[in-house]
Amino acid sequence: MPSPDRDTSAAIGAGAGDDRTALREKALQVLLDPALEHIVELVAWSDGTHVYAETARGAARVRRDDPAGAHEVLRGDDPLAHQDPLALTPAAAEAATPRPRYEQQSYPHAGTRLASLFAAEDRAPDLAVVHTDAHHWPERGGHIGEHGSLGVLQSRAPLILSGAGVAARGVLARSARTVDVMPTLAALAGVGAPALAELDGTPLDLAAPTGGYVVGLLWDGTNAQDLYELAQRGELPNVARLLERGCALAGGAVAEFPSVTIVNHTSALTGLGPGRHGIVNNTYFDRATDAQILANDEATWVHACDLLRPGVRTLWEVVREARPDSMLACVDEPIDRGASYSTFQLVRASGTNSSQALAGALPNATTDPNTTAAMAESNSDYAWGSRVDGAGLGQVLALWSQPEPPAVMWWNSTLPDAAHHNGGPRSEMSRAGLRDSDRRLGQWLDLVESRGLLDQVTVLMTADHGMAEADPACTGDWDEALREAGIPFRDESYGFIYLG
Repeated sequence: MPSPDRDTSAAIGAGAGDDRTALREKALQVLLDPALEHIVELVAWSDGTHVYAETARGAARVRRDDPAGAHEVLRGDDPLAHQDPLALTPAAAEAATPRPRYEQQSYPHAGTRLASLFAAEDRAPDLAVVHTDAHHWPERGGHIGEHGSLGVLQSRAPLILSGAGVAARGVLARSARTVDVMPTLAALAGVGAPALAELDGTPLDLAAPTGGYVVGLLWDGTNAQDLYELAQRGELPNVARLLERGCALAGGAVAEFPSVTIVNHTSALTGLGPGRHGIVNNTYFDRATDAQILANDEATWVHACDLLRPGVRTLWEVVREARPDSMLACVDEPIDRGASYSTFQLVRASGTNSSQALAGALPNATTDPNTTAAMAESNSDYAWGSRVDGAGLGQVLALWSQPEPPAVMWWNSTLPDAAHHNGGPRSEMSRAGLRDSDRRLGQWLDLVESRGLLDQVTVLMTADHGMAEADPACTGDWDEALREAGIPFRDESYGFIYLG
């Protein structure tokens, strides 16, 4: 039975008499049943004017056109009451509460992030179901390490700024957003404020342009607090080198919702939320074309830029306008339109998908000195991530061995995501993945330093999302409950419900 205090008249909004609204209300009653509370943390939806956030205990709404994301409570407990991006910091606090619920949970920038998603009316779902951090669904592709949620642990990526134009200030009690990455890199590369004025993000004030080289590092799926703690303990000596010459944000960079890979790679390199750049999930349904879109599939994500809305510009296109003759390099990253050199340009030119194009050229993980061989031998995802990142390092070293290195470079590393998914944050596997990535980072830093260029380089290091640890005992499937209620739907990326 649904929660007895749920006032459906307050939450339905305009158009309550139409069939879709009735279907949505029926689905909400199923999803907000306290019997599913262990796996359903929150359900979000929009009536076109507002975005609603509902739990079994309460409901709130946000005006979709309010950039501040302010919300009003409609019933019961305020589901968006806690939005502190520094919640559960430092690392010990997070480790002590690996699966926050209710009063422990925080949804940073919740209103803004939800409104951004539902601005994409042709691609956003009828209902966005937010998993609890504990929810474990291996039968649907889930892992012990998970992300995608609105919650702070799955949304909080690391953010480090280092090198030229950055003051050494340690870990600061501040946070940023993933959409701030692109305008920050662009501003450091010399792009003027007018070209960045219409973005959702803004340049961070922690680094000043120096006319030198600008490098963005993305370690996919990295848990921010564990990264910082391992660096401070000396287990990641090359991340520590970055910290010694700059600063980190305790609250990291808050990912857009959903906190998944292709959404936030795109947000990081366009400065826009998903409702504006158009890629709303790893997999979603496009009502305009009546088609399922596999945005993050290995066979299609090399073409991710084809999914961008008209008028959306990448970092590379914006920098190209300001510096038309500069070398712009994009390593192992699908959001590459406008780059001078791109790994995925080579993949597309091969006429095949990423795995087929890369597999023959990738190094052997078990003989790679930068790879923890025991992990690669025991886990195929770890081995594949190691091979991809080994090839990425080779490209980076070749680019920086040229007489003139790239003016702007983006370097995506995929191993941390595989290691965190399969081992969970703070596991030996996830930490091995970070140590392997640190060794690769060190080889590049050593090359830059040997060429006398280290003081001319500004580095921004981040990830596309955070990672939380699921509970293997916390299982269940809301799809089964929806089917039992006779509700027609499709569930994309396990959480995006399209009704009818």
